Order: sequence, then C-alpha cells, then structure tokens
Amino acid sequence: MLEQLTDLIRNQAGNAIINNNAIPNEKNNEAINLASNSVLSGIQQAISDGKIKDLLSMFSGKQEVTQNAVAQNIQNGFQEQLQNQFGLEQSQASGMASGLIPDVLKNLVHKTNDPNDSQFDLQGIFNKLTGGKSAGLNVQSLMDKFKSGAFDADGDGDTDLQDLMSMLKGGSNEGGGILDKVKNLFK
Repeated sequence: MLEQLTDLIRNQAGNAIINNNAIPNEKNNEAINLASNSVLSGIQQAISDGKIKDLLSMFSGKQEVTQNAVAQNIQNGFQEQLQNQFGLEQSQASGMASGLIPDVLKNLVHKTNDPNDSQFDLQGIFNKLTGGKSAGLNVQSLMDKFKSGAFDADGDGDTDLQDLMSMLKGGSNEGGGILDKVKNLFK
C-alpha cells in the first residue's frame, strides 16, 4: 500500500515538488516519501483519535477534501515537515502542501470508491494502519451507511455528533458499539 500511495503522490507531485526550485532535484524522492508518510500517519492518527466521522466524510466524497478536518491536519503536518526537514519558509511549505495534499487525497478517495480499481481498498487501508486490529470492523458497511444517510438518526439531514453517539454506543449506555471497537484499535 505504501508503494501505491507513493506512486500516486509521485504522479501528482509535478508542480508542487518536482518542478519546484525550493526542493533540489536530488531531494524530490525524499519529499515525495515525506508526503506519503504524512498521508498515512494523518489517517492513522485520525483513526487513533476516533475521528471516524471525519474519515468517513472524506472517503465518502460527501465533503470536499479541502473542507475536511483530517485532510487539513494531513496538509498542515506535511507543511510542518517540509519546513523542518528542508528548511523551507512557511509560505513555500504551505504552497507545496496545499498544491499536493488535496489532489492526492481526492485521487485516493476516488480510487477507494471505484469498484473497478482494486489498487486502494478502504478496509485494507484501515487494516494496515491498525496492524490488523480493524479486521472485525466492516469499514465498507460503515461507508455505505454513511453515504446513504443511515446514520442520520434525528432526521435533520446531516450526520452529526448526536446521530453518531447513538450509533457508536450501540444504541445503549452499556457500550458494545463501534466506539468501543475503535477505542481498542491501537491498544
């Protein structure tokens, strides 16, 4: 998966990295790998932090990637790493990050939702990033329910915290829902 993501980034890296004088040509691969690691660690951090709603929102295509909290965190993390590792000024790093990360994530979302493209699989991504601990969690089923609005328990047209808390707790105060499973992914 890391190799496929790195290839996806390499294909998107033209103006942001490869044709950018701020990164010396001999450092292009290093910057591409940094972007790949930023995407994976950003998704992993969101899973670890229980930001499943934000991930589902991004991967469902229901929310523009540039408006998604997870995507913004990934972009900001990549920007900081560019500043630290390559000594770029904030404006340079910000331009590179905003010129690359949203496009990469849009392509990743498209590929995970394309039934004819098996290169990226959302369940596989979750399994890889949790060390297999999410195997009991049917990510595709969650995504399908999210897309269909099945989590809109109060019927107000959106899936918000009130809707998710009911679903995540399994409909009772005793737990046993998805929240309990997500909490245990990184233990």
